[in-house]
Amino acid sequence: MSLLVTGSIGIDTVKTPFGVSENCLGGSAIYFSLAASFFSPVRFVGVVGSDCPFDLAEVFAGRDVDLAGLEVRAQSKTFRWTGSYHENMDDRTTECMELNVLAEAPPKVPEVFKDSKFVFLANTAPALQLELLGQIKRPVFVDEARMLADEPNLIRAAQSILKMGTDVVVIKKGASGSIMSNADGELFVLPAYPADDVKDPTGAGDSFAGGFMGYLAAQGKTEFKTLRTAVAYGTVVASFTIADFSMNGLTCTSKAKIDARLEVLRSVTRF
Repeated sequence: MSLLVTGSIGIDTVKTPFGVSENCLGGSAIYFSLAASFFSPVRFVGVVGSDCPFDLAEVFAGRDVDLAGLEVRAQSKTFRWTGSYHENMDDRTTECMELNVLAEAPPKVPEVFKDSKFVFLANTAPALQLELLGQIKRPVFVDEARMLADEPNLIRAAQSILKMGTDVVVIKKGASGSIMSNADGELFVLPAYPADDVKDPTGAGDSFAGGFMGYLAAQGKTEFKTLRTAVAYGTVVASFTIADFSMNGLTCTSKAKIDARLEVLRSVTRF
């Protein structure tokens, strides 16, 4: 089924204990699209300024990512983010953030995209997320990256969000894995992939979402068994992202490598 993503496209400067990557390609919609494209065609909606140094057509060359929803605004500047990760790689400090084009009106969803059934509302202001979602006719499954419950315990947080009326809640816990529960009381907990090479965690959550949503869109169904496999694929795809700076971890892997790592994850979590 059709999969649409909308969110940030950024120029990032990332500092970790393993080095610095200056003015590299970033943004939640980019990470998501690269990850999701291993499984499903992606409809991309986003906006950059005329200062953007990246040719996204070249970035996505060879991948089924439709850029008909990409806007380049001549009088605007691209979103920029500078951040540093601490020694444990879980904590980071945002040193500079320039919203630029993200502070403007959201991009328009092309008419040919409005029948999308799976929609990922990547990182942007909640009001803009809702405005963009309102342009979609009848979505089947919507994933949006915000924490809705003011609750430190993640099991109770998931229960709280379910009571708001949603059917399924997936909570990513960074290096600790993820939790999924549904309105029928089913619960699925999966640890992170046992990665031995972590250089840059930027984009891991969006890559998880890309693998998760890409698999769902490819299957065209959302029952709990399929969702469990989607969580596992998201977990594996994110493990490639964190192995290098910017998009390098995703652009240097393949579906075959992702499937092989999925089998490793399955074997180490079985008892």
